[in-house]
Amino acid sequence: MEKYLEEFREISDDFDIAEPDAGALIESLRAFGYDLQTAIADLIDNSISAGAANIWLNFCWNGENSIISIKDDGCGMTEEELINAMRPGSKNPLEERNPKDLGRFGLGLKTASFSQCRKLTVATKSKDCDITIRCWDLDYVVKTGEWRLLKVNGSFDSGLLDELQNMEQGTVIFWENIDRIVAGTKVDDVKDQKLFFERVDNVKVHLTMVFHRFIEKRNGLKIWINDREIEPWDPFLIKEKSTQLLNEEKFVSAKIVVNPYILPHHSKINEETHSYAAGPKGWNAAQGFYVYRNERLIVAGDWLGLGFKKEEHYKLARIQVDIPNSMDDEWKIDVKKSIARPPPFLRDDLKRIAKLTRNRAAEIYRHRGKVIARTNSSEFVYVWEQKVRHGKISYNINRNHPLLKELFESSGEKASKLSAMIRMIEETVPIPLIALNNCESPDNHLKPFEKTPSSEIIEVMQEVYNSLINSGIPKSESRERLLSMDPFSDYPEFVLNYIKDTDYSIEGN
Repeated sequence: MEKYLEEFREISDDFDIAEPDAGALIESLRAFGYDLQTAIADLIDNSISAGAANIWLNFCWNGENSIISIKDDGCGMTEEELINAMRPGSKNPLEERNPKDLGRFGLGLKTASFSQCRKLTVATKSKDCDITIRCWDLDYVVKTGEWRLLKVNGSFDSGLLDELQNMEQGTVIFWENIDRIVAGTKVDDVKDQKLFFERVDNVKVHLTMVFHRFIEKRNGLKIWINDREIEPWDPFLIKEKSTQLLNEEKFVSAKIVVNPYILPHHSKINEETHSYAAGPKGWNAAQGFYVYRNERLIVAGDWLGLGFKKEEHYKLARIQVDIPNSMDDEWKIDVKKSIARPPPFLRDDLKRIAKLTRNRAAEIYRHRGKVIARTNSSEFVYVWEQKVRHGKISYNINRNHPLLKELFESSGEKASKLSAMIRMIEETVPIPLIALNNCESPDNHLKPFEKTPSSEIIEVMQEVYNSLINSGIPKSESRERLLSMDPFSDYPEFVLNYIKDTDYSIEGN
């Protein structure tokens, strides 16, 4: 090695400057794989790093002349800082950075913008400084073959400049010639316009997810899209009382923090909340790890190549992982900040946590939302039981259910007919049809007693309750059993109200 270094030192003055062709390189910077929403998110990272409290996005439809602008009230930049920010590779990823910095390679502003537009203009104003403007025009760079960063842009929106002038500080990013979005469109084409605003909706959905933790904070970040403030999407339903948080774990001197969540079963939340929690891709796709870098979501709903598949009965499992920006290299964070891979030393622990969370989620799913760690001592009573016969699964009605036991005892000579009828029901359960419907539309099945009049529910509850009392079980224990019985356990408040209405006190008997 020393010999090689000595030889290198001897020839270090003998070299050529292999300067890249400006036009070719700047065109290649367009091919980093951004889509519109990830590009916009990358620009918002810069606004957050600049301390912005408000970010305004404007999507203006005008066919091929459509424009997009992003304005923030962050600290702004001086002229020197702006020139550096417009330089590709303005930051060395190996250098130590502010722990709150959301940047990575110093490429985001340029590559994200170039991926969508051919003309990027930035106007900025810091405290006690005038507005400074710089512009990259890709066509101009290709034509001249030089890295000419323009100081003016005659087509820049004067209204945005006026708004910036009236602000104490801030920055405006202005995209023109957004060929990757509107090339070939016509301003009066309804379909083209509809597609444009569908993409705007996709941006909104993405931002509500990626930056939800910034928005949720007290006096948190506010993001407006075409003058409408967006609301955060919390993938963990933290505010829902039925959401279960398993044990938090920390690694690498608490730099990495893992919080596994089990989301509520469909039966425990209303339809609006259930639809909200599904997220943009649906319940099944949303399971897995959520990797956050400085509270900014990098990966949403992925098992991170740990050997797990996304399956229906694990869909309630979502795991939050927080990492600092000092571990970007270990986690293989890419330029777009949309990919993360766990380091080898952490894979076994993440796999262990994933198995535990998936198992808990599957138990909740299969038992229709019953809380795993029950506080009462009553054994849970199911209507249906799963059994294995000759290596195959079958479903049987629970013969020890109190209502069925009383029915058999009182049926006398007709007990055999009752048994035969139950056996016929068990043998003709339409399992293939249920499995098919559950696969195609897993969330379309009615919950127990859903859309059933309360009078009918009370009637069924009355019969079961009477059966428990008639079997010699004290009223207080009967009440507890009713609360831990399928399907009444899904409606604890209903059960308690029923007991109260029938003059059975919660403490007595």
